[in-house]
Amino acid sequence: MELSELLSRRHQRWKRYFIVILSALVLFSATHLMVGEVFISPFSELSSLQQQLVTQLRLPRLLAAIAIGASLAVSGAVLQVLLGNVLAEPGVLGISGGASVMMVIVLFFLPALATPIGFMIAAVIGALVFTLLLVSMAKIMRLTTTRLLLVGVALGILTGAIVTWAFYFSDDLSLRQLMYWLMGSIGGASWYHHVLTLALVPVLVWLCMKGKTLDKLMMGELHAKQLGVDVEAVRWKLILAVSILVGGAVALGGVIGFIGLIVPHLLRLALGSENRYLLPISALSGAMLLVFADIIARVALESAELPLGVVTTTIGAPVFIWMLVKHHDSR
Repeated sequence: MELSELLSRRHQRWKRYFIVILSALVLFSATHLMVGEVFISPFSELSSLQQQLVTQLRLPRLLAAIAIGASLAVSGAVLQVLLGNVLAEPGVLGISGGASVMMVIVLFFLPALATPIGFMIAAVIGALVFTLLLVSMAKIMRLTTTRLLLVGVALGILTGAIVTWAFYFSDDLSLRQLMYWLMGSIGGASWYHHVLTLALVPVLVWLCMKGKTLDKLMMGELHAKQLGVDVEAVRWKLILAVSILVGGAVALGGVIGFIGLIVPHLLRLALGSENRYLLPISALSGAMLLVFADIIARVALESAELPLGVVTTTIGAPVFIWMLVKHHDSR
C-alpha cells in the first residue's frame, strides 16, 4: 500500500470518528436540555416556566459541561506529550488540586476578589505553579512513570487535605456548600459564570491548532529542534495554556477528575497519536463524556443530585487501574 493511500485512509478514519463524536455530543446535549425533575418535550410548545428552566438553568449548565470537558481532555492530551507519560492528567497529578487551594486562599484571605474572574486568576496561578513543579521535576530528576505518578498523587492528597481543613473549621454554610461544589459540580453555573468560558475558548482553539508542533515534540527534543521548533518557548506557552484551561475548568466546575486521562489515552489506542487530529477530537469527546456524566449526576437520584466529580471518578477509576496495570513496567 502506498504511503499516500495509507495517509488518506487514516485521515478518513479520523474524519468518520469526528462526525460520530459530534453527532453523539449533539444527541447528549439535546437529552441534557430535556431530562430532569421536569421533563421538557421538544415536540410541544414550551410554557414560560419551561423556557426559563431551559434558558436560565439547563443551557448555562450544558455549556459549562462542554467547556470543562473539552478543556480537561485537551489539557490531558498536551500534558501527556509534555511529560512523555500516557498516565498524565490534571486531576491525577494534583494540578486541579493546586487550583482549588488557590481559590480557597482567595476566599478566606481576599474575599473582595471572590468573583468568577478573581477565582479564575487564582485557579490559573495555582495550576501554573503545580504544572511548572511537575514538568521541572520530570525533566531535571528524570522521574520514572511510577515516581511521577506518586509525586502527583501525593500533591493531590496534600491539596485535598488543605481544602478539607479549611472548610472543616469554617462555620459559614455557604463555604461548606462551596466544598460540595469543589467535589465537582456545575449545578450553580449561570450566564454570569460564562465570562470564564469566553476566556477558555481562544486558548482551547489555539492548543488544538498546535497538533503538528506536539507531533514534533513527541519525536524528542533534539529532533524537534532540528525540525525548527523553539522547544523552550513552545514548552512555556503550552504550560501556560494548560494552566489557563485547568484553572478555568476548576473555577467553573470544581475538581473533576479522569476526563483528561481516559479521553486522549483511549483515542490514541483506537485511532493513533497524530495530535493534529487527536486534540480537536479529544475536545469533542471530553465535552460529550462530561455532558453524559452530568445527565447521570442529575437523574440518578430522585431527590438529590450527585457531585459530578463522583460520577467521572466512577467512570474513570476502573480505566485508570487498567492503565496502571498495563504500564506497570514503564521506566
